[in-house]
Order: sequence, then structure tokens, then C-alpha cells
Amino acid sequence: MSDRISPNSKPAAPSAVNGGAGGAAAATTNGGTTKPHLYNPTSRPPYRQPYNRRHHHRPRRNYCCCCCFWTILVVLILALLAAIAGSVVYVLYRPHRPSFTVASLRVNRLNLTTTADSSASHLSTLFNLTLSSKNPNSHLSFTYDPFAISCSTSAGDVFMGNGTLPAFVSNSKNVTSFKGVVITTASDPDADAVNKLRSDLKRKNGLSLKIEMDTRVKVKMDGLKSKKVGIRVTCDGIKGSVPRGKSLAVADVSESKCKVDLRIKIWKWSF
Repeated sequence: MSDRISPNSKPAAPSAVNGGAGGAAAATTNGGTTKPHLYNPTSRPPYRQPYNRRHHHRPRRNYCCCCCFWTILVVLILALLAAIAGSVVYVLYRPHRPSFTVASLRVNRLNLTTTADSSASHLSTLFNLTLSSKNPNSHLSFTYDPFAISCSTSAGDVFMGNGTLPAFVSNSKNVTSFKGVVITTASDPDADAVNKLRSDLKRKNGLSLKIEMDTRVKVKMDGLKSKKVGIRVTCDGIKGSVPRGKSLAVADVSESKCKVDLRIKIWKWSF
């Protein structure tokens, strides 16, 4: 009898020879083809992109941006509140600057001498000043430190003398007057200052003088007190003359005007 071979039978897969690695074993499902899984020792691992460390800076940048934003916002809010407070104070109190007036200026002595060879000059002056300070405010008072007074010519800015004014308190709606304020000097000006002064003394309308007074003031408003701030009082438009003999000369102060400016000092500079 002849042996029958079933058509569904398949030959067995050959086994590995000489202990080789299992490269022939394969799985077949639903009539699929076999895919061998071979191990290659020379194959390289797949490339992986290195980790980027810059991602760690994003939270820090966000934190800095938030800090800057809130800082600017707080500063703007404080500036707005300060502006509102200043507007309220101005509406309620209507503050005004104090005013100063030069009542009179007497020239007791004004001597300019020069040596025979014109190598040196000497200037000797003595002025007697009377001025007043007025506080026009109803709810403000001013406390002044001692004043440092200097006198110079308006045109050539030649120094003519200095003096002092004592400290005082100017209450609301008050006028304070000072008489007999002495301004004097005994100096040796240079040739340039002497030429400017001689030119000013020859003018027909008199010697133009300027008085500057520097001090610090503290403002009191009801129960509030401010810190001391620097001010400068500049009085210009004074027309002086040279005394003749032992007589005194009275300067013309009818056109004099005084202005008060704040003096802000930052390190070595004053504004």
C-alpha cells in the first residue's frame, strides 16, 4: 500500500546547528510570513537628542517679569495717591510761598583803592540793610534757620560783601522785619573784578546790586511738620551809589523784587 501525505502537513523547521543562536525560530499567525529576529552586536543605539537645560530658566524669567510688573504697578499707585493727596491739600489750604521785601539799603562805605604800580587793589564796603518777610498763608507757618547773605553787582557779578540774618519763625498772616543788617567786606579783588567794578561805578543810573540769602526752612501745617528744605531768596533791581565824604548814600529800592526758589542738593550739586 502507498502512504498518503496530508496536504495540510508542513515540514518541521530545521533546528540550529552547532549551537547557533536561535535565528530560525519564527512565529506564523493566520498564514503570515515569518520574520526572523537577528541580534547584531555591531549595531548602534538610536540617536537621542540631548536634554536642553535652558528650559529651567523659563520659571525664573517669569518670576522676574512678575516682580517688575508688580513693582511698576505699586510705584504708579503710590504716585497717583501722592498726586491726589497734594491736590486735596492745595484745595483745602491754598499754600503760597513766603515773600521778602528790601525796605532800604544804605551805603555807609564803598572804597576801592589801588597801589601806585596797579599791582594790587583793596575793596572795603559797609552796607546797612532793612528787609521784611511776609507769610501770606492762613494755616501754614515757616521756621527759618539763620540766613547767609551775600551782595554782588548785577552786571559783573563782583563780590561786594556778606552778612548774616538770625533764625526766626514766621507765623500765619505775619510780617517780620529786620533793621540794621550789616553787609561788609575787606577783600583784595583781582584785576578783572576791579575793571568790572570801575565800569559799573561810572554808570549814570547807579551801581546795580543783587542780594542773595540762603537758608533752610521747615513748614508746619496744623499738626503736620515737613523736613527742612533749602531755599534761596534773590533780590535784584537795587540801584546803589558811592557815598561822598562822610555822608551816607541811600540806594534806590523802588524797583527791587525778591523771588524765592527751592534749593535741592544732590551730592555736590545744588539746583
